Amino acid sequence: MRFLIYLIPILYVLCPYDLLPDFFVGLGWIDDLIVLGALYWYHFIYRPAKIRAKSENAYYQEGEGRRRESYQENQKKDQADRRFSRPDPYQVLGVNRGASIDEIKSTYRKLAAKYHPDKVEHLGDEFRVLADEKFKEIQEAYQELVVK
Repeated sequence: MRFLIYLIPILYVLCPYDLLPDFFVGLGWIDDLIVLGALYWYHFIYRPAKIRAKSENAYYQEGEGRRRESYQENQKKDQADRRFSRPDPYQVLGVNRGASIDEIKSTYRKLAAKYHPDKVEHLGDEFRVLADEKFKEIQEAYQELVVK
């Protein structure tokens, strides 16, 4: 089927019987040039763009479709949003509102040991960055509750 898309225009150009006969020197070649131009457009412009769009669509459907630029832009927006909306320190540490200072300290130590950047260094860059952000949230929540 694909070869018909190429075969038919080429046969049209080579055939002496077309819309404008080739014996009209200037006018007879116009329709042939239009057909050759359409064939060039299909092969070098339309078809590669269609293949690229299909591969990108499959890439995004597999769940891997976040480009690095958009991912970094989203990270910056998330950081800006976090600055203006501070999370509840009790929820960050996972303690009740009536928790004693000793409970808060022990929970802080457990979470700090779990999310410390040195503890997750072997997991890779993405996990290290996430753990670093979580660790900073835990520290801020602890300072807000204990240092008050």
